[in-house]
Amino acid sequence: MSNITFKYLDKALTQVRELGLMPEKVDEAPVVALIERLSDIDEMKTLAIARTLTQASVFNEIVREQVSQMRIGERYEEITEAFNSIRTDAKTMVEQVEDGKIDTFERVNNIWMKATRGDIATRFDKIKDTFLEVASDSKEQIEREHIILNAYQDFRGAIKESEIYALDLLKQTEAIWNSEKGSLQQASEAVAAYAGEDLAERAKLELARDERMRKLQFAEDRYQIAKDLADNLTVSYNTSEVIMARLMQTNSAKQRVYQQSITFFGTNESVFTALTASFTGMFGLHESTQALNAMKDGVSDSLEDLASIGGKIQEAAVKAGYGPTIRAESVKKLVDSVVNFQGRSREIIEEMRVLSTKNADEIRDSVEDGKKRLANVIQRGGSLPLPDMATSV
Repeated sequence: MSNITFKYLDKALTQVRELGLMPEKVDEAPVVALIERLSDIDEMKTLAIARTLTQASVFNEIVREQVSQMRIGERYEEITEAFNSIRTDAKTMVEQVEDGKIDTFERVNNIWMKATRGDIATRFDKIKDTFLEVASDSKEQIEREHIILNAYQDFRGAIKESEIYALDLLKQTEAIWNSEKGSLQQASEAVAAYAGEDLAERAKLELARDERMRKLQFAEDRYQIAKDLADNLTVSYNTSEVIMARLMQTNSAKQRVYQQSITFFGTNESVFTALTASFTGMFGLHESTQALNAMKDGVSDSLEDLASIGGKIQEAAVKAGYGPTIRAESVKKLVDSVVNFQGRSREIIEEMRVLSTKNADEIRDSVEDGKKRLANVIQRGGSLPLPDMATSV
């Protein structure tokens, strides 16, 4: 019988070891100490139950950890965000051109958008890579869960065998317990029926009764252990049956989603490529449109500036070419200056002539006075001879 149990258990543990999930050391379960109290009743059955339950906590922890690792559900937000960013940027592009111009703030935002989120083709490539990564992880997770679920099915076979053994032990411990009840009753009746005066003999009967009472208590305790084992193994097996059904449903649903995912991508990759080309082309069209508008605006503004500035320059040229060369007021000033100078010079000439005559008279009078005084000096004699002043003068 134990070989059947170990077959189920060893098969389940072998699959877990092949996945590299089995710990090197497994601590003995606390329940083993209780099970050992039944070992003298049936050593092989108690050994089988103890080994199964020792591996149960480790195996269940491995299964819970592996089945709960749903990494598939963590990256859909990246795909959603990437699609949202593409649509948002496209809408922003439309809003920018509604007013007919792109201001500095909008230009900076466009540069920042490309620097932080990348261009449209790059973002579509990221969506594709993320989706394929999720699909690959999903496939690996499904295969891993499938192996673990099969291993758990085998482990549940060991649990069921342990339940059978526990029920057998329960029958045996119950029989022993009932036998001890009868022995205690007989011992108690012997004490009650004793009517002799020998106290030692009475004490022996009471001792025999007390020993039967202890054996009965021990038998009842082991019966309760066997009953707890049988009841809880029954509950464990049947409850895990329902839980396993749910896990199988989850695994099946995940497999269906995976199949739908790879089918969707395999058949709609051309649509994805078309979206990439369309959105990239739309952004390219936006740039081309803005470049054309910039050229149109530039030429139009240049023509307007040419009309405004060129007209002023040409007007000035015509005025210079056909207008007067020397301003009349300038010539008038010169004429006035010449006439004024001529009149003034006449006055100066007359004034200078008077001054010249006056100056000549003053010189003549001064010289004549000198001659008179010199003649007086000469007449007095004793002076050096002098040249004739009349001749000198």
